[in-house]
Amino acid sequence: MAVVSLLLCATLTACGSTTPPGPTHAAWLAPVGQLPATPLLLLGEQHDAPEHQALQRATVQRLSQRGQLAALVLEMAEQGLQTAGLPSSASEAEVRQALQWTDDTHSGWPWAVYGQVVMAAVQAGVPVLGGNLPRAQMRGAMANPALDQRLPPEALAQQQTQIREGHCGLLPEGQIAPMTRIQIARDRSLAEVAVAALQTDKTVLLVAGNGHVRRDLGVPQHLPAGLPHHVVMVQAVSIPGTPSNNQADTVWTTPPRPPTDHCAALKQQMGR
Repeated sequence: MAVVSLLLCATLTACGSTTPPGPTHAAWLAPVGQLPATPLLLLGEQHDAPEHQALQRATVQRLSQRGQLAALVLEMAEQGLQTAGLPSSASEAEVRQALQWTDDTHSGWPWAVYGQVVMAAVQAGVPVLGGNLPRAQMRGAMANPALDQRLPPEALAQQQTQIREGHCGLLPEGQIAPMTRIQIARDRSLAEVAVAALQTDKTVLLVAGNGHVRRDLGVPQHLPAGLPHHVVMVQAVSIPGTPSNNQADTVWTTPPRPPTDHCAALKQQMGR
């Protein structure tokens, strides 16, 4: 089904690149040293920007060195999958097996891109938790109108616009509401896993696409009222526009990325 194949890539942003993370001592890594103390840190990314995965790895290492990292929650693995119980000496093969991270099922999330982030947490003795909605629950989410009530009407309309524009206007209008429900269900799943992993005086780090961490539309909308958290959105300077204050607490920028026609790739995927 075209809708499902598109969703498995990324609802609001491009699929992951196969380029490994960039240098780990570049100037754009400096903000990692100024991370706020917070129970929950939501770190967004552009999936096709290797510098963003380098930032994630540096953040994992920084929080781990402080003894502050409680868990790493990933959009890139399904809820219910985790590395808890594996030793810090676990091999990449063992970690991938625990997270069911295979080339077939993670075509949008290449291990070459995210493996260093995951292994940094495992080697620090920190559990890695899948936070994404399991594929088996996607069809149910698409057909569940109760999810429409999980966002205020204005935010729901904006999320639907994001889905429409994120798919370059190629989706039939009748698929906008079901696809939006999946996005909402994914955000709720990520929130549930992150909240369950909270520990006193430690930080849960949640890594997901910028669309998922947005304060006005994403995971923060599904957190318990009053739970302190901090949203960092990361974007390459070549991307037009800057996230507003109601979307993120902090914006990190990274070097420009080569221009990519994601709509052309999407048209090819959909056979248009």
